[in-house]
Amino acid sequence: MEFKDKHSIYIQIADRVCEKILLGIFKEEDKIPSTREMAIELEVNPNTVIRTYEYLEQKEIIYNRRGIGYFIAANAKQKVMETLQNPFLENTLPDIFKTILLLEIDFKEITTRFEQYKAGFPNETNRNDDALGHE
Repeated sequence: MEFKDKHSIYIQIADRVCEKILLGIFKEEDKIPSTREMAIELEVNPNTVIRTYEYLEQKEIIYNRRGIGYFIAANAKQKVMETLQNPFLENTLPDIFKTILLLEIDFKEITTRFEQYKAGFPNETNRNDDALGHE
């Protein structure tokens, strides 16, 4: 996984877990990799993954069964959507609109490209770990 300087690594890992939930890779009540397994996979300090899991647990997206591990919460997909939609609509989308206006991009072009992207976007039968640009 390539990390960006703009956000904390533990938040980027949390985003990755959330994306896997939205894609259906992690389903409700699925056990997720242990903190140690995830740290090895992502080549990060286990304490960073612990911080990620604690953050996701506070958001009620995952929960811990002591001695067994971490699991995806029953309503995790809805929680992820609630957590991510407002910041996207209020922060990211206005920046996208501004760029579209500044570059004078026709909305038909946006629609065409979105439809092309959507056609190739992974779903339940066509998904992979790299779906949202992750390694």
